[in-house]
Amino acid sequence: MPGRVDTLPACRKCSGVHLNVDCISCGKEDELHSGNRCWSCILALTVDRILSTPDNRPPSPELRAVGTALKSMKRANSGLTWIQQPHVTEFLQQLATEPAITHARLDQLPASRTREYVRGLMVEHNALPRRDELSARFSDWAEQALDRITSPSHRDITRRYIRWHHQRRMNQMDEVTRGTFLRAKQAVTVAIDLQNWLSEQGIELAEVNQAHLDRWQAEGPTTRGIASRFLDWAIRTNLIDPSLKLQPHRRGSSPRLDAAAQTELVTNLSRTADMNPRDRAAAILILVFGQQVSDIVKLTWDNVTVTEELVTITLGTVKIALTSPLDEPWRELAATPTHHQTAAHPKSNWVFRGGSPGQHIQASTLTQRLSTAFSSRAARLGTLHELTKLAPVAIIAEALGYSPATIDRHAIDSSANYAQYINSLSTTKGYVHRPSARSDQKSTR
Repeated sequence: MPGRVDTLPACRKCSGVHLNVDCISCGKEDELHSGNRCWSCILALTVDRILSTPDNRPPSPELRAVGTALKSMKRANSGLTWIQQPHVTEFLQQLATEPAITHARLDQLPASRTREYVRGLMVEHNALPRRDELSARFSDWAEQALDRITSPSHRDITRRYIRWHHQRRMNQMDEVTRGTFLRAKQAVTVAIDLQNWLSEQGIELAEVNQAHLDRWQAEGPTTRGIASRFLDWAIRTNLIDPSLKLQPHRRGSSPRLDAAAQTELVTNLSRTADMNPRDRAAAILILVFGQQVSDIVKLTWDNVTVTEELVTITLGTVKIALTSPLDEPWRELAATPTHHQTAAHPKSNWVFRGGSPGQHIQASTLTQRLSTAFSSRAARLGTLHELTKLAPVAIIAEALGYSPATIDRHAIDSSANYAQYINSLSTTKGYVHRPSARSDQKSTR
């Protein structure tokens, strides 16, 4: 409605607007792009032009699905902006010459964000079967990584390590997480580093001894301790002496936010207009409920219920009610979910939708977005530290979706400060607590 009557939107007849906004192609009253055609019609013409071939042969069924998805976008201007980028146009025109498109054929094309985005569109619109992309990416990466190994015998060992340890584990998972993917790459990289060093010394893996390992570890960064994962596998498969070991790789102690800083952040979240609803909702889950970012990004609307009276969220096995103002960003997200006007998420159930079709936002992306306000890791550790002072381990674990063992570690840590205080007090004042002869009494001297 292009006009207004009493500050409310109105049609041309009621508002007296004489501007022609009728599309000559579809007849809709809409904002016109060019040639008296609306944005949606111009997008449709552009898609048909780019996906056509010189011999006017229709594109493959897979590519037609992409074209249909783009034409149906609610925000046509976004689709037009994307498809008219030279590299996108070139890629789609190349695909238009393919009689059929499969995952294997796409894998043969040069790796690019455009390739993966188009693949995601095909999967999301049922033109290609869904597959675990991180598992596939690891397989491709591993094949290239094997070329870096200088010794044929070590290359064969590493290939077995990749196949029977990492890929086997990934195949048993419902979905390979980004953490699993990155840890596998790191473990293989360090294993290759170790074996190439052994080759430089003229040593086969079966001949390695503790002195070799100590020297190799001492000459490099602390991350060489990650090779212990490879050595554990080599021991289980009887490739090396079972007594061999490396100093484990240990990260530095992580800082955590104290209670005062957390309270201030939560208070600011309820007042700020600088952070969008998606980031505010994620921040609440970290600062109030100690959730990991990797778990937050996987939340679906099946985990969240928004009614006029109440907003509840299920993190573990318990529905947790969000009181005002903590419920406000969730209500905004429910009313206007992100990426809902593009072809990437036609029926997505993710709360935190990502830029890739059908996928949630990457944990690293969300962490980076929140880093302008606080460290998500420090905030999560601080929250769990405080929560374990307030309720039993079993209740916290059940409500927040953690394992009891994880919450127990935080509970021990939070009580350690009090134990250190008591020990310091006893040492300073000369008090020593000793059990008396009677089991039901204690004396202090």
